[in-house]
Amino acid sequence: MFKLFTKNFWDVTARLILRNKIAILVAIIGATIFFSFQWKNMRFTHTEANLLPDDHEVNVVYNDFLKIFGEEGNLIVLGVKDSSLFTVEKLNAWNKLSESFKQFDDVETVISIKDLQKLIKDNENEKFQLEPFIKDSVSSTKQIETLQEELFKKYPFYDNFLFNKETKTIRTAIYLKKDIVNTSARKDFVIDVLNPAIEAFEEANHLDVRVSGMPYIRTLNAQLIIDEIGKFIVAALLVTSLIFFFFFRSFRATFISLIVVCIGVMWTLGFLGILNYEITVLTALIPPLIIVIGIPNCIFLINKYQHEVKLHGNKVKSLQRVITKIGNATLMTNVTTASGFATFILTESKLLKEFGIVASLSILAIFILCLLIIPIIYTFLPYPKERHLEHLNKRWIGGFVNWMEHMVKQKRIAIYATSLVLLIASIIGIYQIKISGSLIDDMPQESEFVNDIRFFENEFSGIMPLEIMIDTKRKKGVMKLSTLKRMNELEDLIIETPELSKPISVVGLVKYSKQAYYNGNPKHYQLPTSQENSFILSYAKNSTSNVDLLKNFVDSTGQYARITTFMKDIGTDKMERIEENLQTEIDKVFPKERYNVSMTGKALVFQKGTKYLVKNLAISLSLAIFLISLFMAYMFRSFRMIIVSLIPNLLPLLVTAGLMGYLGVPIKPSTILVFSIAFGISVDDTIHFLAKYRQELQANHWKIKKSVYAALRETGVSMFYTSIVLFFGFSVFTISSFGGTVALGALVSATLLFAMLSNLLLLPSLLLSLERSIANKEVLKEPSINIIPEEDDTEENLKNKY
Repeated sequence: MFKLFTKNFWDVTARLILRNKIAILVAIIGATIFFSFQWKNMRFTHTEANLLPDDHEVNVVYNDFLKIFGEEGNLIVLGVKDSSLFTVEKLNAWNKLSESFKQFDDVETVISIKDLQKLIKDNENEKFQLEPFIKDSVSSTKQIETLQEELFKKYPFYDNFLFNKETKTIRTAIYLKKDIVNTSARKDFVIDVLNPAIEAFEEANHLDVRVSGMPYIRTLNAQLIIDEIGKFIVAALLVTSLIFFFFFRSFRATFISLIVVCIGVMWTLGFLGILNYEITVLTALIPPLIIVIGIPNCIFLINKYQHEVKLHGNKVKSLQRVITKIGNATLMTNVTTASGFATFILTESKLLKEFGIVASLSILAIFILCLLIIPIIYTFLPYPKERHLEHLNKRWIGGFVNWMEHMVKQKRIAIYATSLVLLIASIIGIYQIKISGSLIDDMPQESEFVNDIRFFENEFSGIMPLEIMIDTKRKKGVMKLSTLKRMNELEDLIIETPELSKPISVVGLVKYSKQAYYNGNPKHYQLPTSQENSFILSYAKNSTSNVDLLKNFVDSTGQYARITTFMKDIGTDKMERIEENLQTEIDKVFPKERYNVSMTGKALVFQKGTKYLVKNLAISLSLAIFLISLFMAYMFRSFRMIIVSLIPNLLPLLVTAGLMGYLGVPIKPSTILVFSIAFGISVDDTIHFLAKYRQELQANHWKIKKSVYAALRETGVSMFYTSIVLFFGFSVFTISSFGGTVALGALVSATLLFAMLSNLLLLPSLLLSLERSIANKEVLKEPSINIIPEEDDTEENLKNKY
């Protein structure tokens, strides 16, 4: 009954398409214009990818921190490591550059060498006063020498914040206003103000200025993502069209395919606009993905059309058969591919959900466009010329088909042995896979801004903020000497950790106050005793300058304090070890009944997000396997066939995972996508092969060997064609400057190549070896869905008929 319904459905669909071709073309043009108007709603991301659900504990803690202290990723740093900076002319120019940024509305504050203040004890008024190290400008070399002597030896409060006393590296801190950090205004400031000013300074003073900080990194990284979208689309179009032309030797067929996939890309960008999604490093991959996935659809449809035309010469009948016979097959394969992407929708990660929604919608859209546009356009075109049909003889690929058949016939044991060796080696490799939670791991490693990150890591132990928030559970609890001592103990551990920078907190300010109380003697840069505390606090309370400094470290109620340190770009293993050490110290130093202490910051949130995604990888891949298994069960109504069909598709995934372990490619947000994407695409070959195999069984009266070889010869060529397109299509991503995107492209390409060989060698071998248990009428019952409809006309009948 269902089979009859399916046949009637596609017959009706074919008639509707071919009889209403003008109306359908107008509708497609109208829809494309509508989608192009939605492009204006596309938004380019101004924040890091938050890989965790909004209600995840790590996000809750981070958002609580932001509510109390505001955005912590608003610091841009400029640095110079050059002894010639310590000349009158160049040091004044450096200070003038730093001062120039204060005039912009986007800037909250700028702290440079010129802005540093000495805390001076005023005995007469019993308070502290601030006195600048440089009052106006530097006027002599002697003044510079005195400045160096004071900064590098007498005032440890500033050490490792604006200078490195060992290497004499100097930097300037620019704090952007917190309300513009996650908006397009940040990009305008960096691109239009900051970079031109630095370039002019470098040219005038012959100094190399290094620039970093989260706002700067995020801006340049986002700009690279935007630039690469166009590069990927052009490269994907070029590569796939060249391969397509090589197969078909027809400019006309190639041009039609390009029109279809270009419209598909326009629709994809329209989906992003309608849904108001940001373009992230993941969603930027979808347009070229649609090109790569759309071209095989075009190959199937155009190849079938040319086959039919060569067979009987009737163009209308040929186009009708393209829709009725290939429409069903391409629908099923596109649904399975879309299912692989759609599993990401069920994860709790917003980033993956958006990617899954747009990708699955786009894949179904490209299927509809291929099915409508290709038959309609061919109704207006003349018959293909003889040279366009020469590729149908497939003489050049005959050797490959013969080799496959020979391997399955004669070398089945070798196929099983190779598969077993690959499986064992892959399992060993899987145990060597590492997880990467680095914020900059996927960034272009050769780019200038990543080199600058390395520079600041070497000179100042990193630029990735790690925050520790202390809740004393009572107002003004931070300034209690007992709290300060506990914070100091924790800071000692941070200082001893080489991957972390010197911490910044109220503790340093209190130590600086004691130093000032003892007339600037650096030996007294330490926490006051209980007796000293009352005297020093009385001075501090009378000082407005201290209140201004204090607000960066303590909230307005005095209940919450923060310890800020910066972290190097380290792997997840090291990060977890550091986090564990810090947590052990926190638990020891801060009694839970009196304090709530939490670690947060962008680096920690990203690392936790990566671990969360790894868990979601298992969930999404399991869902993809489960959904596709259900689909196979519904098609073939055989549990044994599900097992047989899954083995050739799971083995390539294991091989790829093993390769990642051996090659040192870590699990991270970009490489996590490989498995679900590859599985959703590779299972298409299995569906085609098994559908053709079942059809051959019926035609050959359940003669297994004959049916397997016939299915292998029939589907092997189309599998080879589409696998080559997919292999080179995904290889396009290896031209990316982003390491994660390169890994994604290379790994998916390799997986699909393994999957093709697995489906052409291991799958038919399994069918032959298990012929008694699966290849019979009881097991292979009438399918619920006929992927490939039976031929209703023989070649001779068609020739007579037309």
